[in-house]
Amino acid sequence: MGDNMKVKVFDCDHEKDLEESINDFIGDKEIVDIKYQVSIATCGEEQLYCFSALIIYINKG
Repeated sequence: MGDNMKVKVFDCDHEKDLEESINDFIGDKEIVDIKYQVSIATCGEEQLYCFSALIIYINKG
């Protein structure tokens, strides 16, 4: 069949969770690019973080 380009989005509350999720996912894939972003918001006295990544990869098969 041929190569198929795909994307996968990750969204985590903690950077270590994002790191673990990405490392588990990319182990057997051909990675084209990874886009990383951090968003910060405040809710009263609390700061909320969102760590996200979009992975572009090739699915062989």
